[in-house]
Amino acid sequence: MRVLGIDPGLTRCGYGLVEKTGRKPVALSAGVIKTSPDLEVPQRLAEMQAEIRDLLIEAQPTVVAIERVLFQVNVSTAMSVGRASGIVMAEAVNAQATVVEYSPNEVKQAVTGWGGASKEQMEQMVKAQLNIDVPLRPVDAADALGLALCHLAHAPTAAAIAKASERGKISS
Repeated sequence: MRVLGIDPGLTRCGYGLVEKTGRKPVALSAGVIKTSPDLEVPQRLAEMQAEIRDLLIEAQPTVVAIERVLFQVNVSTAMSVGRASGIVMAEAVNAQATVVEYSPNEVKQAVTGWGGASKEQMEQMVKAQLNIDVPLRPVDAADALGLALCHLAHAPTAAAIAKASERGKISS
């Protein structure tokens, strides 16, 4: 399974591609897509859309795991994250990838075992699980890899539920 984690943002959009074919997941790539705050929002969105489209073509993920925005104090930040999330979701669907969303606490719980983990603890656990020995900067790349790992942790349970539901053992 190939999972592209996305930590959405208009100024910085983190991405991390993880593949799991055996027991241990492997990081294939990670980075950040940036747009200039000097540009108008429509131009920034168009730039980001083109970058995401290219990334999806190159990465060929089966799943795109994106961080769900639950609450933001700053309305402007929430709007830009929401816009970025929408672009990622639409492009992922167009690329035939399944889209899943996870809250920050779900990601922290899956990766570190504690939903209140710090950014530093998250980065350390992401690096440990993926055998990465260099700092992941900006931290948005580590967050995106964490999203991919979160999905890999949840996927077996989701698959078992889907299979049981198909057999009629679970009703919706």
